Amino acid sequence: MFLPIQVATAGEALIDLIAQPDGRFDPCLGGAVYNLTRALSRQGVGTLYLNPLSRDRFGRQLAQALAQDGVTQAMPEPVHQVTSLAVVGVDALGHPDYAFYREGVADRAITAADLTQACLHAESLSLVCTGALALSPDDADIYLPWLSAQRQVGRTVVIDANLRPSVMPKLAPYRHNVMKALQYADVIKTSDEDLVCLDLPGQNAFDQAKALLSATRASLLALTLGPDGAALITRHGQVVCAQEGAALVVVDTVGAGDCFLAGLVVAMLAHKLSADWGTAPVSTKVANALLANAVASASFCVTQRGCVPPLPEQVTVRLGSVKFKSPWS
Repeated sequence: MFLPIQVATAGEALIDLIAQPDGRFDPCLGGAVYNLTRALSRQGVGTLYLNPLSRDRFGRQLAQALAQDGVTQAMPEPVHQVTSLAVVGVDALGHPDYAFYREGVADRAITAADLTQACLHAESLSLVCTGALALSPDDADIYLPWLSAQRQVGRTVVIDANLRPSVMPKLAPYRHNVMKALQYADVIKTSDEDLVCLDLPGQNAFDQAKALLSATRASLLALTLGPDGAALITRHGQVVCAQEGAALVVVDTVGAGDCFLAGLVVAMLAHKLSADWGTAPVSTKVANALLANAVASASFCVTQRGCVPPLPEQVTVRLGSVKFKSPWS
């Protein structure tokens, strides 16, 4: 069934080569923005993926999965550049570490003009998402002008400050470009680990998140805290926190943050929230609904191997296990 395009996503699509206990590497479709794209579409949002994919075997697999999930490709013709790779090691707690192979790859074979032009043709488009590897200073000329154009035409801009300091040789320019990109955001998603990388002031993740929000023009910040759940912080100063009511059997956390953000965006669209939602007092009921959908989406993902985004009914099943708590507990 055709769905009107509501969201456009821009950023990496790659293959996660996930290390197995026996030393083999298991190839899984991945990339933070690619995962987000699939997760949005699987939850019933008309989604446009803006970057090209390779004509190689991996690129064909990436394209096939997008098609199966109902995603529209803005650049359906494959390109000759190869598919990007990420070698992923997972520790005893299921946390991944990454090494990326990103030179001469397909998803970077695009310009700011290409991105902007593709969005012009999507008449029902109301929200755009990017982040993760797109925040590299090497790609600033691609994404920053596009973000500026989307902000100027009034679309809600969502940026995932999902940082990869281990693959950025110079941390200072990386931080600078991340902060420059976040100036275009209406909504920021980040994690406690990302906040440490950004070297923000504050005694804890909440203080650092508030410092980040104050340093940008964003109206809302979504903060993930690993096993301690997640929080929404509004520019007006409201804080809502939630986590799973019972411990989950975690297979790995690959893609969990991407599914979290998808769940948040799905709920934002369902409630028809404006780009400046959060600058004035907001309904706690609506804020709870946003955070619950995000947490439930991530919780489903961590019980799967690799990034397997949930379907709406799978999110619904998990909603009842999300518990709200005091921000300071």
